[in-house]
Amino acid sequence: MAYLTDRKRAEGLGSAKSGTAQHIRMMVTSVALLPLCVLFVFTFGSALGMGYEEAAVYYTRPFPALIAILTLSVGWIHFRHGAQVAIEDYTRGMTRKALILGTICLSYLALAASVLAIVRIAL
Repeated sequence: MAYLTDRKRAEGLGSAKSGTAQHIRMMVTSVALLPLCVLFVFTFGSALGMGYEEAAVYYTRPFPALIAILTLSVGWIHFRHGAQVAIEDYTRGMTRKALILGTICLSYLALAASVLAIVRIAL
C-alpha cells in the first residue's frame, strides 16, 4: 500500500524525501554547537571587561578569532535551518516562500556581517 498522492507519485517525492536530510543537518549543527559554545564562552569571557584596544589585540590571536567565527557561522546556519522548518510547518503558499527567502537572506547576511566584523578586528 503506497502512501503517496497522485502528485507525489508523479514528482517522485515521498512523505520523508527531504525531512530526513533537514533533521540530520539540524542534529549535526546542534552537536557542533555544543563544544563551540563552551569554547566561545571561555574565549569571549576572558575578553570581557577589556578596553577596545586590548580586545582588538586579543582577537588578533588566531584561536579566539577562529572560535568566534566558527561559533557564529554554525549558529547562523543552525538558525536558518530551524527557522525554515518552523516556517514550513506553519505557513502556506506565497507567504511560505517569501518568509523562507527572507530567512535565508537574513541568516546569510548576518553570517557575512559577523564574520567580516571579526576579520576586521583580527587583521
